Amino acid sequence: MNEHVNDSYVKKAKKAGYRARSAFKLEEIDKKDKLLKPGQNVVDLGAAPGGWCQYARKKLGKKSHLIAVDLLPIEAITGVEIIQGDFTDPQVRQQINDMLDNQAIDLVLSDMAPNISGIASADQARSIGLAEGVLDWSCSVLAAEGGLLMKVFQGSGFDQLRKDVLANFRSVAVRKPGASRSRSAEVYLLARGFKGISETSG
Repeated sequence: MNEHVNDSYVKKAKKAGYRARSAFKLEEIDKKDKLLKPGQNVVDLGAAPGGWCQYARKKLGKKSHLIAVDLLPIEAITGVEIIQGDFTDPQVRQQINDMLDNQAIDLVLSDMAPNISGIASADQARSIGLAEGVLDWSCSVLAAEGGLLMKVFQGSGFDQLRKDVLANFRSVAVRKPGASRSRSAEVYLLARGFKGISETSG
């Protein structure tokens, strides 16, 4: 708790009006890699409390959809469509399609992490499983040349996951933003240039 209170990014977040320090992770990656562009359709998985959406909304402009999905409730954010539910639920997936009027998604963001049990091997396996689920869904909804940015823990299964991502995208990079605590195993996989469903399936 003391670490959190004295965290410089927590203080910066309060000053900037962000709901969470994690907003600076997305900001740093976006500034480096120029992910967010006006007019994109973007879905943010694991979006609560909404820090990533707050940052993304400013970058996307009016002619875009920004959909936030989380099991937890998210307080309203102007210009953000919010779904409380599990992204693996077919009803939630249908809600996303309806909000987009069946348009493809240009960018999937995921800052999701499993509930930590304290058993390292189990937590790692759940992290990889969650990321695999995000990858599978992204490959079913992304527009050609679309992108994916997702959190994952380094460890067992990470190298295979990275290969699986690269099989579906033209490039994949690992990002460890400054706002990500150094002692944490979390990194972000940034995939660009989705090859498209027909190309990846055959």
